[in-house]
Amino acid sequence: MQKTPKGLRLHIAVFGRRNVGKSSVLNTLTQQDVSIVSEVAGTTTDPVEKAMELLPIGPVLFIDTAGIDDLGALGALRVRRTYQVFDRTDIAILITEANVWGEYEDKIMQEIRKRKIPLLVIFNKIDLFITERLAKEKLDEEKIPYCEICALSKGWEVTDRIKSKIIEILPDDCLNPPPIIADLIGVGETAILVIPIDKEAPKGRIILPQVQTLRDILDKRASALIVNEKELPRAINNLRKNPAIVVTDSQAFEEVFASVPYDIPVTSFSILFARCKGNLLELVRGAKMIGELNLGDKILISEACTHHPIGDDIGRVKIPRWINQKIGSEISFEVVSGHDFPESLKQYKLIIQCGCCVFNRREVLSRIYKAKSQGVPITNYGLAIAYLFGVMERALELFRLPKQLPLAQGRDYQQGKSAGNVYEKLRLS
Repeated sequence: MQKTPKGLRLHIAVFGRRNVGKSSVLNTLTQQDVSIVSEVAGTTTDPVEKAMELLPIGPVLFIDTAGIDDLGALGALRVRRTYQVFDRTDIAILITEANVWGEYEDKIMQEIRKRKIPLLVIFNKIDLFITERLAKEKLDEEKIPYCEICALSKGWEVTDRIKSKIIEILPDDCLNPPPIIADLIGVGETAILVIPIDKEAPKGRIILPQVQTLRDILDKRASALIVNEKELPRAINNLRKNPAIVVTDSQAFEEVFASVPYDIPVTSFSILFARCKGNLLELVRGAKMIGELNLGDKILISEACTHHPIGDDIGRVKIPRWINQKIGSEISFEVVSGHDFPESLKQYKLIIQCGCCVFNRREVLSRIYKAKSQGVPITNYGLAIAYLFGVMERALELFRLPKQLPLAQGRDYQQGKSAGNVYEKLRLS
């Protein structure tokens, strides 16, 4: 891998009506032909992604969307794809023709405002039209930055103006994202990473969460010792000093926790990502709801990857098997993957999300918010497995969570208690 993974990039989404010049603006900003430009409305269908380095911001992912004023059956699908992008947008750019402002722009503004996404408005085609005065006054009143451009202008002047506006609205947590493990170890200390070599591991590689954790350790100027679960006891005994932490793949919980002395902190990659990508406290509460499951309940398994499932897949096979063994009842499971996530979640008693190493934090928090607002508990693979194997308390010791973590009852979730401003709380966690 030569590039920063998408999940660690700032997601900048471009919204607007059909044929207002979204693709032209994106091409101007990146100084590349990222999107197809045509006089025919509706050229952009599925969102077009372009990963690049945007100096001085760093690695970003631009997402060019279809217009939400699209028509017909295919148009409805395009609109749905566009609305999915809102959930993973860190910064939104709304583009309109200079003399046009109406229901469509207001609708996008409403979605962006609801999610508290930083917004930049671009009035395009000023070579043809005079900018709508009332629209500018409205933006000034709401303190939303905007700029007036002709996207077809040559040179870097337009690019630099847009870029400077993006920097103005850049949220602090995009510049300083939560660490994976770096705050849990000291400079010069050693972390042991337990990486089973099973069917999930691609030949000649280790999987992305393990790679990203390893990089975080190296950035901390600490050391990493990588072993499989069979060699873990020997590795600990060979060290002159106890490791600062042991991190394991969740599937090896039982064997690893039995091998690690109680004075050494131990957790899993998936639990580290529950904290880094989402809201650890809320996901812990969700894991505890496994004990509330009953015969006939339905669980949603949500995978960020769209990989081809293997025979003993963790989400489709192992977790369902362990839950049914633990509960002693037949629970039904439904699986979704990629950016697809049901709008209505009330049919589910629990949502179990993967570690989301390929998602940005905004999308994970959006899913937590959706679940919470509809009264459905949500957790992730690592926390669910830790609960099922009875090691969750030990796996969470190093995070200093409240000693008596309240277990929200099913009726509290169903009534959506405390869901009012929960997204803001989750975003700040």
